[in-house]
Amino acid sequence: MTPELMEQGAKRIEAHRAMAATLGSQTESGGRTAGFSRLLAAGEVDVTHGRILYLEDVHVSFDGFKAINGLSLDIAPGELRCIIGPNGAGKTTMMDIITGKTRPDSGTAFFGSTIDLLRYTEAEIAQLGIGRKFQKPTVFEQLSVFENLELALYTDKGVKSSMFFRLDSAQADRMAEILRTIHLSDSVTRQAGTLSHGQKQWLEIGMLLMQDPKLLLLDEPVAGMTDEETERTAELFLSLKGKHSLMVVEHDMGFIRTISDIVTVLCDGSVLAQGTLDQVQADERVIEVYLGR
Repeated sequence: MTPELMEQGAKRIEAHRAMAATLGSQTESGGRTAGFSRLLAAGEVDVTHGRILYLEDVHVSFDGFKAINGLSLDIAPGELRCIIGPNGAGKTTMMDIITGKTRPDSGTAFFGSTIDLLRYTEAEIAQLGIGRKFQKPTVFEQLSVFENLELALYTDKGVKSSMFFRLDSAQADRMAEILRTIHLSDSVTRQAGTLSHGQKQWLEIGMLLMQDPKLLLLDEPVAGMTDEETERTAELFLSLKGKHSLMVVEHDMGFIRTISDIVTVLCDGSVLAQGTLDQVQADERVIEVYLGR
């Protein structure tokens, strides 16, 4: 973390300490003052303010086209947020900004309270704890399910280290847990290329989970799946909710109804509406630009 970023975090903490002192026991935690003085462990994201992702007044233009236009949203730790909207609404560009693939023209993007995402590269952001899954599954098809998950571990990837690498007991337990979570315990020795489309999607999600991300960005995860695979994917996401924060971009309204608490509707690069699925489906603006009559 840079000295400038540490200074920003310290200023935020001091400001909230002063506010807590002024408010006395009238806090959102039911009378308990927040533990702003608690030291964060290495690699831990500061979510003492109740948000794991903040985007504020973000703008991005490509050759004069405003792909993102004053976008502001935030996500709570452990939340499963669904993002919907018409093609060209800015959904992919938003995820590109969060993961460092695209730099905004202006605005702010924070991971927790102190990590300014605009200061980091794509690789560094992944190491900070943000994982992204694209629509098309990207697995190593010539390798087994086990080998795909093993490669996803954060380990030394040097030739010598890779030749002599063996899972320790904690890593083996974690892999077994993830295999159960992604419904592939019975396919651990199968070549990834022989899996169904849905199983490949689950394997890629498992590869992300091996890196223990705090925030997962998932782009149209059930596109091309069978009804049974879609149902099992919903079960998977609901099992991850609370343990990880998830941002799910999807067009399948039935799937969204199964998993969502809050739905954000993007249009023309900004938030058009937000609420439960029933609330946004009843919004005249959303009906006009996305759902139709």
